[in-house]
Amino acid sequence: MLNKFFKNIGPGPLIAAAFIGPGTVTICTLAGVKFGTDLLWSLMIAILATIVLQSMAVKAGLITRKNLTQIIIDELKNPIIKYGIITLILLSIVIGNTAYESGNISGAVLGLETLFGSLNFRIDNNVFNLYPIIIGLISGFILWSGKFKIIERFLIILVVIMSFSFVLTTFFTNPDVLTIFKGLLYFKTPNESLLTIMALIGTTIVPYNLFLHAELVKKKWFKKSDLPFAYKDLIIAISIGGFVSLCIIITASNIDSFEINNAGDLAIGLEPIFGIFAKYLIAIGLFAAGITSTITAPLAAAFVVCGCFGLPSNLKSLHFKFTWILIIFFGVIISTTGLKLISIIRFAQITNGMLLPIIASLLLWIMNKSNLMGDYKNSFFKNFIACLIVLLSFLLSIKTILLIIQ
Repeated sequence: MLNKFFKNIGPGPLIAAAFIGPGTVTICTLAGVKFGTDLLWSLMIAILATIVLQSMAVKAGLITRKNLTQIIIDELKNPIIKYGIITLILLSIVIGNTAYESGNISGAVLGLETLFGSLNFRIDNNVFNLYPIIIGLISGFILWSGKFKIIERFLIILVVIMSFSFVLTTFFTNPDVLTIFKGLLYFKTPNESLLTIMALIGTTIVPYNLFLHAELVKKKWFKKSDLPFAYKDLIIAISIGGFVSLCIIITASNIDSFEINNAGDLAIGLEPIFGIFAKYLIAIGLFAAGITSTITAPLAAAFVVCGCFGLPSNLKSLHFKFTWILIIFFGVIISTTGLKLISIIRFAQITNGMLLPIIASLLLWIMNKSNLMGDYKNSFFKNFIACLIVLLSFLLSIKTILLIIQ
């Protein structure tokens, strides 16, 4: 029966695993602490937009049997535009995922430290954290297996643990249902909330998930008639990720403190109110969120690199392994030593901010190409919704880049 359960699951759990990382947990925590449930509506909009964009990526991958980078290379005829976009994709995904990998590892470390305390070693006057090395080795071991089923099942287990931890913690906080509905339905924008609204949308609509999903859907389904199953898998996955994000905001809204800077602080802040059990649940959820993202971020980057250079995306190939090893390695180094590579992180944010509207626009363009999609082209209604999301992504991109530059 368990085998049948796993057999009917597509790449959704991997997308859900990539969806909820330590960055998302932290941003949702800060949103809840600062603004209560007032910004739940912005997260709902981001979730719906993500479902639309991911569904276009899924359709493109399943119908064309190509990954997004292959489609872009094949369909863009102007070499300057083509290679400019490919260069931007490489820079934003590879450098961006390397920078974010350190954050993923650090998030998992935060969960472990909340549970078990610090684990450091000293060389001369320098102190190094051992947890990032352990997490890097776990992630590397899972990916090195080269077996998609092992990766998939490991992430399914972690997603279940993560979801259970955050959802159960929310019930412990005994939230006010009426307040939650008001947060979802009333479009409030409290003072100084604009940056947080943008952060909630930006951490939900992630460019590398589009590349990852378009690649993975080809490995699960092989016929155009399987598209409804792929959509169902997608909607369940994004809904789970979105529900977990909502739960984190609701949980954090019950903490009356502005001294909380991350989910580790949230775990500690819950202890005197709801007991040590709530603290451990948050810590376990944070660890699961961190380690799932340490696997999906390098995996997505390896798929993108292979696509950009026309290499086969075989999990066991040396060039594929070399890519994700480098990303995990530098993520571990940054997290272990505590280096603050602000310039690299800002560069990653800028390139990702530039990439999202470009990829959203290209997806919309691809969805309307008869030679690629045939009878599966977008309808007028789908194009209308997609155009609104593309416009949202452009506005988000411009505002994010301006804020980072300032």
